[in-house]
Amino acid sequence: MMAQEHFVEYKGRSVLITGGLGFIGSNLARALVEIGGVDVTILDSLVPGQGGNLHNIEGIRDRVKLQIADMGSNTVINHLVGGVDYIFNLAGSVSHLDSMNNPLRDLELNCAAQLTLLEACRSFNPHVKIIFTSTRQIYGTPVYLPLDERHRVEPPDINGIHKLAAEQYHLLYRRVYGIRSVCLRLTNTYGPRQLLLHDRQSFIAWFIRQAMDGGVIELFGEGKQRRDLNYVDDVIEALLGAGASEAAEGEVFNLGGTEPIMLSALAEELISLTGHGSVRCLPFPPERQSIEIGNAYSSAEKIQSLTGWRPRTSLREGLIRTIEFYQKHRDHYWNVDADTLSRSQTTVS
Repeated sequence: MMAQEHFVEYKGRSVLITGGLGFIGSNLARALVEIGGVDVTILDSLVPGQGGNLHNIEGIRDRVKLQIADMGSNTVINHLVGGVDYIFNLAGSVSHLDSMNNPLRDLELNCAAQLTLLEACRSFNPHVKIIFTSTRQIYGTPVYLPLDERHRVEPPDINGIHKLAAEQYHLLYRRVYGIRSVCLRLTNTYGPRQLLLHDRQSFIAWFIRQAMDGGVIELFGEGKQRRDLNYVDDVIEALLGAGASEAAEGEVFNLGGTEPIMLSALAEELISLTGHGSVRCLPFPPERQSIEIGNAYSSAEKIQSLTGWRPRTSLREGLIRTIEFYQKHRDHYWNVDADTLSRSQTTVS
């Protein structure tokens, strides 16, 4: 766990989590509730296919405030940001494939909504601390490895371009308006409460589902690409640490993961751990080949030197925990409607 002094920063404070019913947001909400004395508000629009799931806050629902609404709505966000101490800004689309198929929708979710939030903060809460989650994908095909924050940026897809723009919005509003923003570029994150309904957001989540189902894990290009991964608990510690650090304000950090692993080796590890599944190698489909970046993994040296953060969970340990969670809660993540509950089924407190 993270050093106790980082947790103390949040006691008696108010926190807004955008995209808080999603994978990382719900795990963050749980961590904040465990700290105690934190006023937690979750904002999520439950956009179908994006990972929002009411089961993600099962057990803490009576300890958080829940707002089912669109962050891009001025009326909603203007009201929510007032008086908040911290905003963990996790809302947005993370699908690279979807962004290429529907770029204007990605623009709406990843740029327009971000500006709406920042404008609300400028007008109603200019002293708020915002921790924004971006993506390692903005670097594009690596020129050298591991990727560090000095590497040139050349996003290979619409989602990467929009995430980079959103980063720049946050940093600009800090320079011009004094809003205390920090940006974290996440690598491949996995763990409990992740969307497992399709393969458009996370290859590792889909690999886990296929292995548990005894299905076929499809590897493009023979699966020789090497990637780093972070267990979600480690990412939560990085988010909390960045929020607690004044020195992190105005900075961009990579969340480099554990030792990079070939996708083929990852698939074999999952098959070994679950006792199910098989592997099939296929040529890259054109829509994936056009945005494929090859080997890609990041350095966490910068954030470690400033906050002391580093990934602590081994890949094997993280995979075991993740598989055990889905074995126990399978019905809430395998169902095609698990993350698209109608608003009539939700309650807002």
